[in-house]
Amino acid sequence: MIMQMNQQFDLAFNFLQNTGTHLFLTGKAGTGKTTFLKKLKEVSPKRMIVVAPTGVAAINAGGVTIHSFFQLPFGPYIPSANKEGNQSNNYTNKFSRDKINIIRSMDLLVIDEVSMVRADLLDAISDVLCRYKDRTKPFGGVQLLLIGDLQQLAPVAKDDEWNLLKDHYSSTFFFDSKALSESNYYCIELTQVYRQNDSSFINLLNNIRENRFDDDTLHCLNQRYIPDFKPDDRQGYITLTTHNYQAQQLNNRKLAELPGKSYTFQAEINNDFPEYSYPTDQHLELKSGAQVMFVKNDSSGEHRYYNGKIGKIVFINPNKITVVGEDGNEIQVEKETWSNVKYTINPETKEITETIAGTFSQYPLKTAWAITIHKSQGLTFDHAIIDASAAFSHGQVYVALSRCKTLEGLVLSSPITRNAMIKDLRIQEFSSSVATKQPQKEQLELAQQQYFLELAIELFNFESIQQRLQYAAYMVYTHLQKLYPELNTQYANTRDAFRSVITEVGGRFQQQLIRMVTGNPNYREDEAIQERIRKGVAYFIDHIDSLCTSLEENSAVEIDNKESRKAVNNAISKFTEELHQKQEILKACQNGFSVVCYLTAKAKASIEPPASTKKRSERSSSQPAKVTVSSDILHPDLYNSIRNWRYELATEKGLPPYTILQQKALLGIVNTLPTSSRELLAIPGIGKKVIENYGGVLLELVEKYKNK
Repeated sequence: MIMQMNQQFDLAFNFLQNTGTHLFLTGKAGTGKTTFLKKLKEVSPKRMIVVAPTGVAAINAGGVTIHSFFQLPFGPYIPSANKEGNQSNNYTNKFSRDKINIIRSMDLLVIDEVSMVRADLLDAISDVLCRYKDRTKPFGGVQLLLIGDLQQLAPVAKDDEWNLLKDHYSSTFFFDSKALSESNYYCIELTQVYRQNDSSFINLLNNIRENRFDDDTLHCLNQRYIPDFKPDDRQGYITLTTHNYQAQQLNNRKLAELPGKSYTFQAEINNDFPEYSYPTDQHLELKSGAQVMFVKNDSSGEHRYYNGKIGKIVFINPNKITVVGEDGNEIQVEKETWSNVKYTINPETKEITETIAGTFSQYPLKTAWAITIHKSQGLTFDHAIIDASAAFSHGQVYVALSRCKTLEGLVLSSPITRNAMIKDLRIQEFSSSVATKQPQKEQLELAQQQYFLELAIELFNFESIQQRLQYAAYMVYTHLQKLYPELNTQYANTRDAFRSVITEVGGRFQQQLIRMVTGNPNYREDEAIQERIRKGVAYFIDHIDSLCTSLEENSAVEIDNKESRKAVNNAISKFTEELHQKQEILKACQNGFSVVCYLTAKAKASIEPPASTKKRSERSSSQPAKVTVSSDILHPDLYNSIRNWRYELATEKGLPPYTILQQKALLGIVNTLPTSSRELLAIPGIGKKVIENYGGVLLELVEKYKNK
């Protein structure tokens, strides 16, 4: 297993598992970045979300696109406009409760292919996370794993977009994001190349990657320029082009030149699988003799093919496709299924789980005499013809060359010139600084200790709850002082007592832990630290319960004024929710403190609202919760009776029938058979006005029907 053999992998994994420090994982093409991510997903204890800038990259990484997960538009994001409240409404989309819960419980955000992520997009991500996590920290306090190679493909910004962004950013690259510049992060560069074994070819690629493009490198590379090269079809050469139209033209021409009948295979698409993420053609046209590329790893476990493997179709009919690979082995190709992942919260375990939003089933093939360099990123080829003479962006030439396993398997259709080696000075500056951000074992140990201490201190930090309580007391004083003077007094007394008995004592506990942990190499096994935490937990559980239980119970009061009810309920709900979270976390640490235990408890508590909040909300509201009503008509006779009454009354008043009683309200009455005004009020479409005007008549019609 690579992770067991590679010290860099181990260091990166320890940082991600045992610290809260952000990490930029980079490395040359073929150094195993994708392998690392796959293993991390399998074994990491943290609640993780994986995103990528493009649909194909997201599918390959087993995640979702950045824009879909964070519900972001594709236009530029102006950070100052957001802080001033002038940002487009597109950036303030409301999230579903499930999405909010996922964000609140997230420990680690993985962004794959980060080289293609613009700085403003990273800041947009940070603002969303801050909105639902911690507003005081960049990225809401969520740990980041950024994976990518800056010497590969760069982010795209149109001229009009850059004109809007250039006053805010030094460049479009992710490392110039404002949120990241405010964050502490390390860089780990993977150096062991697994794709290529030829040391001279590896050195050549390194020279290109690091902008050491001297005459010897240029000469060596252009030795692979072969004019009018006609590949042997059996060798499976693929042409890499800079533009899509070039690849499409070549593929269409080569397929048309083949003799024999063509067959078109229709993909089966179920539920939500967006077109931009299709891994191959929805209508896949193939012929015998066609050169094809596999676009998925073999799911059978037999390793017959992999994403990027080239082969030739030797037999085809409507029900069977046989491909011969470059190794001469025949492969009976079966349809494969790709999944579009959606993240949800498991209602039982409260864990973040991956669910399948949609699927795409098709033969894992596409015609492959040619593909674009952009689409080749992440793939590996034995033989490739590279047409990079029209390179137009940073990293294109390096990406193209590094797709090949060997220098001998590479053919240039035109010589490489210095002009084709497009380099960005900002990339060079940042790349030179990566070495200074490389952590050693000492930095890991220090980060682990800091993380342990940070979470232990957080356990005994009650300042935020104190602020919530203070605001709730103010709202009760403002709106309920005359109506409920005793409740007002109770809130004021609890506020003051909470500060002296909970918040200030918690501050002293924090100072004690800082002294006990700092400079203590055995902080995790130190029984004195664990005993102090256990005693503190017991103290706060007991005192919070005695101070706040009766306060929550007494807060369930009737408030007639709509605005007052909303203001008071909102303030009390926020206080009780945050208090509940803290109580649940404290309970989880009764037998001792560990990072994993703390994070798990915190994530679960952020998802589950306190039962007292739901009960209080239901009791304090002047209206009962609305019931769910079937669309079927369960009592047709009653339905006709109420409908006729509505029609006659509407005709008498000269009004449309729906203004008397909405259709959903009519169905609600017919299907629930209410016996009181309160039960009527629980039906969607029925409010106090309907009750006042027609409540008696409607209940009488229901009673008459039931007595038949």
